[in-house]
Amino acid sequence: MSTHKREIHGVVVKRSGDKTASVLVTRQVLHPKYHKTVKRFKKYLVHDEKNELNVGDTVVAIECRPLSKTKSFRLKKIVATGVK
Repeated sequence: MSTHKREIHGVVVKRSGDKTASVLVTRQVLHPKYHKTVKRFKKYLVHDEKNELNVGDTVVAIECRPLSKTKSFRLKKIVATGVK
């Protein structure tokens, strides 16, 4: 069994219910035809045990066992707080 856990870096875009936040992860890929850098986005649900996240916070989340049907990441640390 692999001990490597994926880490995602993103911005909180929504408080989704109790102890959950929706995090938007942005990555840049090279377009196959035009060879230009384009942005790709994906949203993940992150478990926030202490309900300390706010919209706009930059966070790091780590992969864990499935906590619900769509939630498989938990909060590792808050990198920066958003604008109030």
